[in-house]
Amino acid sequence: MATTAVPPSPQTPAAVSAADLVHELRRAVGGEVDDATRRRAEYSTDASNYRVVPQVVVFPRDTDDLLAVSEVARRTGSALTLRGGGTSVAGNAIGPGIVVDTSRHLTAVREIDPETRTAVVEPGVVMSALQAAARPHGLRFGPDPSTQNRATLGGMIGNNACGPHAVAYGRTADNVVALDVVDGHGRRFTAGAGSGALDPVPGLAGLVTANLQTIRTEFGRFGRQVSGYSLEHLLPERGADLAKFLVGTEGTLVTLLGATVRLVPIADAAVLVVLGYADMPSAADAVPALLAHEPLAIEGLDARLVDVVRRHKGEAHVPALPEGAGWLMVEMGGATREEALDRARAMVADAAAVSAQVVPAGPEAASLWQIRADGAGLGGRTPSGAQAWPGWEDAAVPPERLGAYLRDFDALMARHGVDGLPYGHFGDGCIHVRLDVPLERADDVPGFRAFMTEAAQLVTSYGGSLSGEHGDGRARGELLSLMYTPAALDAFAQVKHLFDPADVLNPGVVVAPRPIDADLRRPHAAPLPRATGFAFAHDDGDFTTAVHRCVGVGKCRADSSAAGGFMCPSYLATRDEKDSTRGRARVLQEMANGSVVGDGWRSKEVHEALDLCLSCKACSSDCPAGVDMAQYKAEVLHRTYQGRLRPVNHYALGWLPRWSALVGRLRLARPANAVLGVRPIAQLVLALGGMDTRRSIPRFAEVPFRAWWAQESRTGRTHRNQGVGEATTAATSSHATGGVDVARRVVLWSDSFSDGFDPDVPRAMIAVLRDAGYEVIVPDQPACCGLTWISTGQLDGARRRLTDLLAVLGPYAVNGIPIVGVEPSCTAVLRSDLLDLLPDDPRAAAVARATRTLAELLTAPAPVGPDGWVPPRLDGVEVLAQPHCHHHSVMGYQQDLALLQDAGAHVRALAGCCGLAGNFGMEKGHYDVSVAVAERALLPALRDLTPGTVLLADGFSCRTQADQLAGAAGVHLAQLLAERLGPRPQA
Repeated sequence: MATTAVPPSPQTPAAVSAADLVHELRRAVGGEVDDATRRRAEYSTDASNYRVVPQVVVFPRDTDDLLAVSEVARRTGSALTLRGGGTSVAGNAIGPGIVVDTSRHLTAVREIDPETRTAVVEPGVVMSALQAAARPHGLRFGPDPSTQNRATLGGMIGNNACGPHAVAYGRTADNVVALDVVDGHGRRFTAGAGSGALDPVPGLAGLVTANLQTIRTEFGRFGRQVSGYSLEHLLPERGADLAKFLVGTEGTLVTLLGATVRLVPIADAAVLVVLGYADMPSAADAVPALLAHEPLAIEGLDARLVDVVRRHKGEAHVPALPEGAGWLMVEMGGATREEALDRARAMVADAAAVSAQVVPAGPEAASLWQIRADGAGLGGRTPSGAQAWPGWEDAAVPPERLGAYLRDFDALMARHGVDGLPYGHFGDGCIHVRLDVPLERADDVPGFRAFMTEAAQLVTSYGGSLSGEHGDGRARGELLSLMYTPAALDAFAQVKHLFDPADVLNPGVVVAPRPIDADLRRPHAAPLPRATGFAFAHDDGDFTTAVHRCVGVGKCRADSSAAGGFMCPSYLATRDEKDSTRGRARVLQEMANGSVVGDGWRSKEVHEALDLCLSCKACSSDCPAGVDMAQYKAEVLHRTYQGRLRPVNHYALGWLPRWSALVGRLRLARPANAVLGVRPIAQLVLALGGMDTRRSIPRFAEVPFRAWWAQESRTGRTHRNQGVGEATTAATSSHATGGVDVARRVVLWSDSFSDGFDPDVPRAMIAVLRDAGYEVIVPDQPACCGLTWISTGQLDGARRRLTDLLAVLGPYAVNGIPIVGVEPSCTAVLRSDLLDLLPDDPRAAAVARATRTLAELLTAPAPVGPDGWVPPRLDGVEVLAQPHCHHHSVMGYQQDLALLQDAGAHVRALAGCCGLAGNFGMEKGHYDVSVAVAERALLPALRDLTPGTVLLADGFSCRTQADQLAGAAGVHLAQLLAERLGPRPQA
């Protein structure tokens, strides 16, 4: 049948050459037209398993640009695919010709009308931006997918997105009033509903009349039937609603120019109830009874997914849950909190749950919803650690059949030997799951096809839909013949011909679909030679496997304040896909398959993509897939320059600890500071060192910390240093309050920055630690973690320094003596990169376990933590805290906040990078981005700083940035506490 024929490969050239196409676009479009190899690599895939390299990517600046692109595509016969946030898991946001990114410029909420409760939006508006604009009016857009802080309204309309609250507010289609569109003929019209609504598309009304029986029997059977075209909206008894029909057509029929959407009132009060069940199918069995209570949301959560969160983020990120191995998260609303609670109690009585727990609005409820929101990424690894893939991502069945379907689906997975973590919109019968179906090799593809086919047969046997909210795309289009009759498929083909006869709009999707095993990304990416820098132990030592951790969920594109993290500060400054973790990962994936990005590690495209990566490591914690772009960048630089001459800044900044130690050893700090204080000389040094001449060189300490400590030891004004044997067996008395036993010893590890540039900080650490009852040990030998060698990709040098460090700190660690770090970035090296650079040295694991921040040590329970000590009071102290990115991502900042708040301080913690990030902000070519990053949070906060507020910044880089850009002096936590030490009651 014609509707199921496979078209030519999407790699087939368009009707005109790529050069001619780009030329035509640049003549017609005012926005950016980019056919660079790197850009095409960034847009070669979305959040799906599929890869199609476009010929060109366009960033239209306005509606006229979008119309011009549409006209060029028609005239040249070039495929046209619209893309919003690029979070499609079905492969419907990639295409072979022109890919249009609407999220860069077409981002306006043009109008909000509180009277009619409607909003007019451009297609690139991020959903959370619409929510923010509507919130002052007491309104919101009803459907709210988990990707709402980066998904665009255009993408939601294209896929008919739903989200948790669709059970109360309906799908995107149910909330669309009118669409401004242009079709494949070039006809621009407003799609609406009612009499004459189908007239803009000649022949459409007649097609509906001729297929009434098929449409009435096969379509609109339950709420989450999203697969195919939703022809039921065109029926006269459904209001002949052309706008609703076009929602979910995946860009195959029209190009969206703008939309008028319906808003709903924000719930006056809401209560979250968590219901525990023996397993997920049992939880699903309870759903029909719960729906009778009109909940706002019913979400399913598997215990194994929660375990993944614990492993990835730590126990503190998972609130206590009621007994069970599967849970339903049910949100109940009401006019008041009391009414919501009453409705929640009535619902619990009908829940047949093993246990139940009411979670009030607040951090605990937010943490639970965040687990659900991060499901797409967190579910990307099975409990065994295997990579799990999308594809069978959002199948849906009528809710009353959900439990039985899940049991059969579990049996299907068992037969195929695959695993997955189900979760999702149980109230609508829609299940999300990522599966560890092997996809790494070409030999794996037949197994993938077999599983997908059987899964489709299973869901259709339950009267379900292949897709419940993400569309069919390349992942399920071919399988529509298992869900619909030939008559229905023929109707799809006729509709496509009426709107887009030349098949220009998103070809290969829905009608004449591509095979489900064509264009798969992963099987074409071969393993690279084994890592020579980092071990990548979690990825079997394979860099290709590591970079394919990125499945494209796009959390890196979310606003940091909205996402609650620090990820991708350069993307937040530039709003360019190349500066997101995902964009960089895509270029690295293309390097691995070698077909677009050539020249391997030395590819200019790779180095362009990584250039503005600050190596902040925030992605290692904030990315739900666990991508660590800082390590990837260091590995690329390591392999690129191994055995070759490096850029000069790698020597100037990468060897900075070496230079500062030399200045200290030769006692050159005073003359060096005097010379570098002359601005022309400083600028010359900066230029020769590959640094930006607008920067200043930090002042060297005239008396480095270690020199001060040695002098104090010689004069007897401090405790003498002890060898590790003495430290672990002796019990000297050295504290004003009495003897200090062995358990009260702690090693103060002063890193190169603290030692050579800011010795007041480790001195303050000593004061605080002694006040807390510790005997402080400062090792005789210096111990550098090699941080600057790591950030510049000099991994052989980093390993040598870490090996030396283990010789110094290792004996203390293996004997159970805590090591407290001063500088967060260096402390983070010992907690993370050390294990990947020296994975076979048992001392590395011991040092990683023993190393703590000051706050971690002071808030730890005894015997490691202080026994009976209370921090100095900070009542009335206003603190503006700038957490270091590595502190946030590796150690976490929770203990610092707890310590400060327990001491009485009022703390405002910034969410976002300071922008300096060690060597990054100093390097030539990075200054403007460094400042733009600082403008995201730090600089505005400093401009608004009230007199007397303390800028708390443990990171040397953070303090340097605040000083150089705003003239603000920051202090370390140790300094803040040390200034207020004195007599006070013990706990």
